[in-house]
Amino acid sequence: MAAGTINPNKSFEVAEPPTDSISSMCFSPVSNYLVATSWSNEVRCWEIQRQGMNLASMPKAVIKHDQPVLCSAWKDDGATVFSGGCDKQVKMWPLLSGGQPVTIAQHDAPISELAWIPQMSLLVTGSWDRTLKYWDTRQQNPVHTQQLPERCYALSVRHPLMVVGTADRNLIVFNLQNPQTEFKRVVSPLKYQTRCVAAFPDQQGFLVGSIEGRVGVQHLDDSQKNKDFTFKCHREGNEIYSVNSLNFHPVRSNISIMFLLIIHTR
Repeated sequence: MAAGTINPNKSFEVAEPPTDSISSMCFSPVSNYLVATSWSNEVRCWEIQRQGMNLASMPKAVIKHDQPVLCSAWKDDGATVFSGGCDKQVKMWPLLSGGQPVTIAQHDAPISELAWIPQMSLLVTGSWDRTLKYWDTRQQNPVHTQQLPERCYALSVRHPLMVVGTADRNLIVFNLQNPQTEFKRVVSPLKYQTRCVAAFPDQQGFLVGSIEGRVGVQHLDDSQKNKDFTFKCHREGNEIYSVNSLNFHPVRSNISIMFLLIIHTR
């Protein structure tokens, strides 16, 4: 068992971290397994355990892609991991059973985002080829391909709400009860490139983060537009850092309290 290295911020570094920039992270929905993807072409998994007031991490497994890996997601059973990236492929990894990863999806350009939708038993993937694709993992071809106005840069699902951020600051909202039709399309309230989105837990709106160190709060109902706002974050003097990830606290997630996880890189 390898203990985490404590830093001045009182956080813990996992044992055997990736050797290049981390592109995505996700915890298992049913256990303390953490998966991270990186530009070193790897998908790594650790088991996180509490030891008194400290945390410890045990490396469990690692798989490789042919090129940098950009995104990851767990299946809702907590047994399977999906990953996609610059090799234009999605791998399905039966991690807990010790099985080998298999390719289950492909695009014509790098795959930037993906999400498992348990209510539909489908995987949705977003790519720089300007498409969304929905996959039944038992079939070779997508069950539906949705054209996007530009490259997919960000995606968030809180069924039945799905929000997609593309190049040119487009924000496209889908009602997954009718996934073949756009529900709404708006332009980001932020002036610079979209980096991430996060749907509200109550499905009434979403957050959007940009490379300019700003976050926008958007409501879907036009009557709630007076509640929309933006705020600055992750700035140190004249240094501005991209907002690379947004998420809600799993317990205290109501928007009035605004418990957010905002991640940036220097």
